Amino acid sequence: MDDKTYDYQAREPVEPDWTRFRGWRDVSVREWRDARWQRRHAVRSARRLRDVVGDWLADSVYEDLLKDQERYATMPVLLTPQLLNTMVPSAVPGRPGSLTDAFRADPVRRYMLPLASDRLREWSSHPTARRDPLYEQEMWATEGLTHRYPTKVLAELTTTCPQYCGHCTRMDLVGPSVPQVVKARFSTHAPERLSAILKYIQANPQIRDVVVSGGDVANVPWRQLEEFVAGLITTAQIRDVRLAAKSLVGLPQHWLSPEVRRGLERLAGLARRNGCSLALHTHINAAQSVTPLVAEASRALLEAGLRDVRNQGVLMRGVNDTPAALLDLCFALADSPGITPYYFYMCDIVPHSEHWRLTLAEARALQEDIMGWLPGFATPRLVCDVPRLGKRWVHQAVSYDRERGVSTWGEAGLPYYDPIHLLPPAGRAWWKSEEALTSSPPCQDGP
Repeated sequence: MDDKTYDYQAREPVEPDWTRFRGWRDVSVREWRDARWQRRHAVRSARRLRDVVGDWLADSVYEDLLKDQERYATMPVLLTPQLLNTMVPSAVPGRPGSLTDAFRADPVRRYMLPLASDRLREWSSHPTARRDPLYEQEMWATEGLTHRYPTKVLAELTTTCPQYCGHCTRMDLVGPSVPQVVKARFSTHAPERLSAILKYIQANPQIRDVVVSGGDVANVPWRQLEEFVAGLITTAQIRDVRLAAKSLVGLPQHWLSPEVRRGLERLAGLARRNGCSLALHTHINAAQSVTPLVAEASRALLEAGLRDVRNQGVLMRGVNDTPAALLDLCFALADSPGITPYYFYMCDIVPHSEHWRLTLAEARALQEDIMGWLPGFATPRLVCDVPRLGKRWVHQAVSYDRERGVSTWGEAGLPYYDPIHLLPPAGRAWWKSEEALTSSPPCQDGP
């Protein structure tokens, strides 16, 4: 990217004025900063969105949302006021429907509140799409514990979040069922499941690194979460524990509550005494989501003694697919909140995700374009999470057929696929052929 195409300017985050919305006109600062108020007033339906936003949006938006939930969505609508408030953040109320175009184009809206009109008419789902695209459940060592890498494991403590992302890679397990997807469920209760996870980790000394996720750890009762994390920290071989929580941006109020802050201080102290690193990984995809409350919550985590707060975003079309959008986000993360831009994943191949996904060539170009702008430690790695293989830098593909959109990875030549609608005519024709159907693993468990 030519240095004249991006103009860096230090920008302080701004909390949009939530009282611009009809439904929040009388909401006080105290209420807004209350995590319980945020949870109680989350938007869960087109009707609730209309209650909050009102006539600023055309009727077609609400109809579009209903249609998406009925036909395409793999996740239910659940949007905290905090996140909704960052959509069209500088909008001023006007005549009915005047915000409709801006709302439809908004980056946060595009991935947090998908509409039917966003989806592709042809190739809405890739033929290889899966409800569990990374085969995590097949790799469970015990229920809820994925052991994919030699020294690292993923512990899924809960199947709920304070907010649901449309592109969720765990859409098979996370969230309530929707018309397209009857969700999988844990067969054991949380205390039994968490105890089994700890016993497995303690019995396998090669494990040194644990990601504690879900769902979102903000939805685990704090006493239960603290007890589990303390058990990890005091396991002799564990050197890294990472809490996974999009709620840092969706519900920063949770991380600012006195109970959580005190608990984090206890855990951070325990980690220091046991030679263990405790960090939080979050998921922020658009610069406008980084508000003063998010920055305050991130700094509170660091002040409590966590080693790092790191961001693992997802590359998505219309959200962060340009060098400027990606750099804006990285600088917004690194500056005021002190969040390290860590990874940006290529979007996993879940059903009805094709309108979000980028090609491997586009991801490679983005990686090259952002090099040199950020400090090395704050320059994110753009990665492809290859099914059955794991994370690989986007330039590590063994081969790449750009006509058919098929890249291969690792010694076994495991495949990853570009969106079909972005292929040249010959590539699109091939995917409609019998050869493609017999040579590519079909979607056997999609909706």
